[in-house]
Amino acid sequence: MTDLSQLSNKQFVLRQRPSGLPKESDWQQVKTAIKAPEKGKVLVAVTFISVDPAMRSWMNEGKSYMEAIAIGDVMRAAGAGLVLQSEDARFSVGDAVLGAFGVQEFATVDANDLTKIDISNVPATAYMGALGTPGFTAYFGLLEIGKLKFGDTVLVSGAAGAVGSVVGQIAKIKGCRVVGIAGGAEKCAHLVNNLGFDAAVDYKQPDARAQLSKACPEGVDVYFDNVGGEVLDLALGRIRRGARIVVCGAVSQYNNVARGSGPKNYMSLLMNRATMEGFVIFDYEKRYPEALHALRGWLAAGWIKSYEDVLEGIETFPTALQRMFEGGNTGKMLIKLSATAGLAATAK
Repeated sequence: MTDLSQLSNKQFVLRQRPSGLPKESDWQQVKTAIKAPEKGKVLVAVTFISVDPAMRSWMNEGKSYMEAIAIGDVMRAAGAGLVLQSEDARFSVGDAVLGAFGVQEFATVDANDLTKIDISNVPATAYMGALGTPGFTAYFGLLEIGKLKFGDTVLVSGAAGAVGSVVGQIAKIKGCRVVGIAGGAEKCAHLVNNLGFDAAVDYKQPDARAQLSKACPEGVDVYFDNVGGEVLDLALGRIRRGARIVVCGAVSQYNNVARGSGPKNYMSLLMNRATMEGFVIFDYEKRYPEALHALRGWLAAGWIKSYEDVLEGIETFPTALQRMFEGGNTGKMLIKLSATAGLAATAK
């Protein structure tokens, strides 16, 4: 058994609530002792930390779908890890697990809050991307909220990100024309050449509206929005009668100091008899096995590809978060903790 007295746990705790884009001084790095787990608990060596846009809203006070992180608490984050010590019969040392571990190297969690995963044929990173919450978000958002139909023209913003990339690939599987909105020529080429999108629109270019008109000459049936702001207005200008707009996120607005405003082009909803609906993925928690079964089958068949953007070391957390908000990542943004992975591997 690992001697915990020889180890310490690096953590990022919230020092202050950010104004605008979070900066490194909004957190404090601390080291804490690691204690053996009590009955019903499991000590996990965290191997990957998930970096997600929702982190920004968790840092704010005020009403939201999740309670705000308290000042002085470990920064909330999902992650993957390996069991280091277990006081629950369902988990053994070396088991690969998913959970809400936070931005730290080790986490002691209730066994009921852990999900065991098989990484013999699928890497742990896939369970945090295409086979995890981003994949589930794409699956239910597109099929349930978007009411996807064969032959639809689907437009997705943030298309090179963790959710958007899966949205586009599912839509292709379902026989749709797919157009992605992304920032920069490299990302747009990735959408078409690697993910099989029919076309891509570079929103950073002055002719973005003309690009969208060319890519969707007959309009858009489903718009999956991850961005909000001006990109949402751009998309609303191309919707067809009966279109469905899926509001998944608004990453362009999360760091605004001033209160965000609604879409200027909202009257397009009226003229086109369109619907615009938001959702939170946790509402579908009981149906996660359904999504996982479908996504795993598509991944195994090569119909879906999972891309990750990985930085190494817990110290890279502020950089990783900023990189994601500035659109510097392609695929799921992750932080890899090699030292903890090696420790857990030798403990078994």
